[in-house]
Amino acid sequence: MESFRFDLTEFYEKNLIGYIENVRSHPFNLVMLVIDIFIVGLLIVTAFKALRHTRVSQLVKGIIILVVITWLSSILHLYIFNTIMTAIMNWGVLALMIIFQPELRRGLEQLGTSKLSKFFGIDKSIEIKTKENIYRIVIAATELAKTRTGALIVIERDIKLNDIIDTGIMIDAEISPQLLVNMFVPRTPLHDGAVIISDNKIAAASCMLPLADDKDIARELGTRHRAAIGISKETDCVAVVVSEETGKISIAKGGTLIADVKEETLKKILIKYLITIKDIEQEKKEKVKRFKKIYKQQSEKETK
Repeated sequence: MESFRFDLTEFYEKNLIGYIENVRSHPFNLVMLVIDIFIVGLLIVTAFKALRHTRVSQLVKGIIILVVITWLSSILHLYIFNTIMTAIMNWGVLALMIIFQPELRRGLEQLGTSKLSKFFGIDKSIEIKTKENIYRIVIAATELAKTRTGALIVIERDIKLNDIIDTGIMIDAEISPQLLVNMFVPRTPLHDGAVIISDNKIAAASCMLPLADDKDIARELGTRHRAAIGISKETDCVAVVVSEETGKISIAKGGTLIADVKEETLKKILIKYLITIKDIEQEKKEKVKRFKKIYKQQSEKETK
């Protein structure tokens, strides 16, 4: 490989100045410049997100230091040192491709699969994500019911439950059946109290809820059921309860308890209450906004 030298003056005159002059002489190129900057910025942010919590992040810092040292050696005319550093840089690219072959392969696989949107940090629609989390909650409740493990899961809707969340232990984790089941294992630090689901995440665990003190509530109902009725009466949330005595699943909404709910019924009720018309309308508005933005940009390009 031929060695290369970083010459800041030459790069500035031939690339940056030339590019700016080209934009001045051809105003249409300004649009392309904005698109160019946007793409480069997106790639940098995506790479930063992808590497932030991996072993590659420390290596990237080392590479940046090597690039700066090589560039400084060229500016200071340290020819022998610059030649050595240039050789290291040239062969280092090949070495990196060999060492980090699994990471490169994983990234290329994501480019060719449905995980492309996740790779670029594009979230799923609210409706799809909520439905997936409902399935996870149903799986967890079913598994807890099989082992007769008591559980209380409160799902926030429009009225925020920040006061309730503050009484427990902050979790802020993605929803998974395994995590929910483990939280309610007897004699563990988080098993007592309620788990709060907020914004499609497990916000907190071991939270204290207000108990319903209605006289017409059946005496056989335990503390968890009374807490579920109490919180659902004070807010618009939905509470899922698993009885440790019978292993039956109940659901509380608006101060009313629906007892002995089966898996499919639980799924349908949660979808009915949690995937609201408001969410669907919000998704439609966001899609319309994106379409109008793309159409406007296209119209401006055609006009110019």
